[in-house]
Amino acid sequence: MSERELKKVKIADITPSTRRFEVTFKVLNVGEERSVISRKDSSEHRVADVLVGDETGTMIFSAWDDNIEKMKEHEGETVTLKNGYVSVYRGSMRLSTGRYGSIEPANEEIQDVNTENNISEKQVESSWRPRRRRFY
Repeated sequence: MSERELKKVKIADITPSTRRFEVTFKVLNVGEERSVISRKDSSEHRVADVLVGDETGTMIFSAWDDNIEKMKEHEGETVTLKNGYVSVYRGSMRLSTGRYGSIEPANEEIQDVNTENNISEKQVESSWRPRRRRFY
């Protein structure tokens, strides 16, 4: 996918169905990391909730494994998430890099962050539906 196909969005514009996007935000706070076990292959992973924001609002970014260190390195700085992924966890929207996303230093600096509008605190319904298995 080329970068030209990525739609630039602000935090407040993100919905559970947002796809193929690029968002620039300031890394505000990297939370405690915890261990989780993958449902797919029972392997152990590390995850940390990272509060990120721009002038339109804040949101939780779920940093997995090596991305935790990357977010710690950029705490207080502005970065761009390219080809980001939106998930819903317990009714709360979360950002992540997903399988095809990346985090890069931003070309611009965000000075003021709107901390009054936390998008992750708004309850939403997941758009995920279980796959139907076909039995022949």
